[in-house]
Amino acid sequence: MKLSVTFLYLFIFGIAKAQLSTGSKNVTTFTIEASQLKTSKKIWVYLPKNYANSTKKFPVIYMHDGQNLMDAKTSYVGEWNVDETLDSINGQVIVIGIEHGGEKRMEELTPYRNVKYEGGNADNYLKFIVETLKPFVDKTYRTKTNTKNTCLWGSSLGGLVSLYGALKYPEVFGKVGCFSPSFWFNRKEIFELMDKTKSFKTKVYFLCGDNEGDPDMVQDLNKMEYLINTKRCECQMLNKKTIVKGGQHNEKLWREGFKKAYLWLF
Repeated sequence: MKLSVTFLYLFIFGIAKAQLSTGSKNVTTFTIEASQLKTSKKIWVYLPKNYANSTKKFPVIYMHDGQNLMDAKTSYVGEWNVDETLDSINGQVIVIGIEHGGEKRMEELTPYRNVKYEGGNADNYLKFIVETLKPFVDKTYRTKTNTKNTCLWGSSLGGLVSLYGALKYPEVFGKVGCFSPSFWFNRKEIFELMDKTKSFKTKVYFLCGDNEGDPDMVQDLNKMEYLINTKRCECQMLNKKTIVKGGQHNEKLWREGFKKAYLWLF
């Protein structure tokens, strides 16, 4: 009986410990109405360590799947450690993490309807970011508001919508972090959109693993890189691609790739 009680205690303690918040003191949250999506959104905010003691303005990264970025307590299967990583290198950037819509995540992060999985409401999701969230952030925090200093970043479907967002709003997003993009969801449409784009000036960091479970991941990434290179001279060095040997489709891959990508983009 004593053994069972001890085991139960350790089990419960282990769960409680796993649920402890890991967000740094520089992380806060707020909720904002997203009329374009007929809902409200919880937003995570990371501010640089020196934000409170300075008057300078900072670039901004808008990131999807906010639950998984800065806190193990709210993450699905592990966090990106965005806050700890930026703290460790004294990152001079504001991060705005947008929580996904739960069961509506697929709908929000996909540009076009998929015959099998439906979706296709990314236009309204991006309108929320551009027309509601960004103006609020720029009004509330000391931000550099121009294109060069505004980044859109995500993984999986978040990688897909980030690249799409740069194509749809080139005047807003000058940088993109495109991790393990699920181009398969709208492969035909996203490649056609890039192909028809006459000019593409956005700085893009691509990352994926060669063991993600999607047999076309690396091939799709190479094809997108090729199409981008037809829009501008490679000599401008505005895109970078990293393919991680053995890398899988998970937070571990994205967490370990975040620092290098950030340093390259900024």
